[in-house]
Amino acid sequence: MSTRREFLQIGAGALAGIAFVGCDLMAAGPARAQARRREVVVAGRRVKTVDVHAHCTVPEALALMNLKLGAPGTALPPLLHMATQAPDRLRVMDEQGIDVEALSINPYWYGADRDLARQLIRIQNEKLAEACAAHPDRFVAFASVALQHPDLAAEQLEEGVKKHGLRGAAIGGSVNGEEISDPKFHPFWAKAEQLGVLVFIHPQATGAPTELESRLKGNGGLGNVIGNPLETTIALSHLIFEGTLDQFPGLKICSAHGGGYLPSYAARSDAGCVTFPDRCTRPLKKKPTEYLRQLYFDSLVFTPEALRHLVAETGSGQIVMGTDYPFPWTKTSVDHILGTPGLSDAERVAMLGGTAAKLLGIKG
Repeated sequence: MSTRREFLQIGAGALAGIAFVGCDLMAAGPARAQARRREVVVAGRRVKTVDVHAHCTVPEALALMNLKLGAPGTALPPLLHMATQAPDRLRVMDEQGIDVEALSINPYWYGADRDLARQLIRIQNEKLAEACAAHPDRFVAFASVALQHPDLAAEQLEEGVKKHGLRGAAIGGSVNGEEISDPKFHPFWAKAEQLGVLVFIHPQATGAPTELESRLKGNGGLGNVIGNPLETTIALSHLIFEGTLDQFPGLKICSAHGGGYLPSYAARSDAGCVTFPDRCTRPLKKKPTEYLRQLYFDSLVFTPEALRHLVAETGSGQIVMGTDYPFPWTKTSVDHILGTPGLSDAERVAMLGGTAAKLLGIKG
């Protein structure tokens, strides 16, 4: 995750503890901050757009882990401070036609002991809630949870939702080398199902399987380009094959980056248990590919054909818009959905924000 970017900290008022990420921030003056908000229209009707995949961080929480923005090895860039309540992030959202962002923080605390993890998550979730309260029509957030302590993570999720108004949880695709399908994590999954909230799975910055790390070194950023989607593919596959989705059928799970490689080659999962039945020792309630229809996936798959295929494999009702902001993968997530051929107006409206609004409890 070595992409160069800059974090924007809102330095005044309620947003003081959140570091947002923005591009071209040095050029962001008052005139640019007041850029006209793009309104997205489908079939003559205004559409509320929702980005489920948008990053930020909390410097106070980082400090508890002896980390700071821009420190070597942290994959975290320099921080640019602003003393106004008109963040560059809102300008970028306005330019791109993003009405609401669901803020999330990629886990870096899975090595923290229980006491430290409790303190860190408390600070982080409080700051996320403050950021959302400052701009309630523009931001919602996923709670952070200390998934290395599953019972504590369940408590933190419930507190985040009920006390702070957060809309679900953001977790990594693995926890210290353990699969999130492991029964030890069932207390967390049970709580997420009970609360009926969305769990957003994002791969870790070091998410490539250990045996592949050396092969992903070198030119091309393969640890990110291949490793991140691969971790998501593995995580989702384990949730299917280890029976987690059978045990907790009410779970609402959304994965980043279009679900990695799983939707692109999902039929092999069906064929595997037919070809090698001795390797499938846990009976499932349905075919592996059928579970894709109960998962959600962000739209960050780069081409119209890739999005068309994702829809074909999972159903349009399972796709929500994701930008991966501030990483500059795309500035055209809205146009990507609008321009993909073969979608109905209703499908475009759902993918642009309708489905995400329902999952995240966004009104209007």
